[in-house]
Amino acid sequence: MAIGKYSKHGCPDFKPGSLCTEIRPGDMTTTFSNILSRTLLASLLLASAAAHSQALPVVDLPTPGNNGEPSGGSDTLARFLEALKPGVDTSLPPSASETAAEIAHLLDSGNTSEAMERIEQRLAEESARNDPGVDVQLQFLYARALQASGQTEQAMNIYREMTGNYPELPEPWNNLAALYWRAGKLDLAEDALSMALNADPGYALAWANLGDLRLAQSARALERARALGLRGLDGRISAVQSLSSPEVQP
Repeated sequence: MAIGKYSKHGCPDFKPGSLCTEIRPGDMTTTFSNILSRTLLASLLLASAAAHSQALPVVDLPTPGNNGEPSGGSDTLARFLEALKPGVDTSLPPSASETAAEIAHLLDSGNTSEAMERIEQRLAEESARNDPGVDVQLQFLYARALQASGQTEQAMNIYREMTGNYPELPEPWNNLAALYWRAGKLDLAEDALSMALNADPGYALAWANLGDLRLAQSARALERARALGLRGLDGRISAVQSLSSPEVQP
């Protein structure tokens, strides 16, 4: 059945199946006003959206790479996180790395007692926080402070503990070698230096110490030969001793 739109004003050209399109003059004015109003409103909305799109920054988040890690997106993420950083509050206590740098400077400057005070203060703070973790850097500095203050056995115990727990760290091995050397245990010192170089083949100080250690071993062997009656070794012994360092450098 054909359905037509009913108009009480009549539709003289109405045919079944069509819509009556009769528009009176008053209706035309109203319709034109509505269209104009909607057009102006749409223009204002588009202008507002364009202004907002220029004012707001666009942040490109990193896209996953083949291995699930961001590929080429680390810089973008770093910039994004940089914008979220809080301001620096100088009233905050120093971080662990800042404290370690301060203590290391004190030890390097020969201020052993002051360094020990800072270490004990830091250890007390960690104990009060009930922190189950271990500050490896602070532990190493504590051993250095003990070593510098002449508490050799305590320092050696810490270095041994560190080499057992963190064998990949070359510094405890090197410092343990220094204490073995002072105790006259050259073979143990050589073993410790070898472990330091296994951990880090680029550790220059351990290489230098190993060279000095082997010179000391050479001098000791020559002295032993002279003690057994072999003559003509005085010059060689003096030459070797002049080249070698008195001890391994921590």
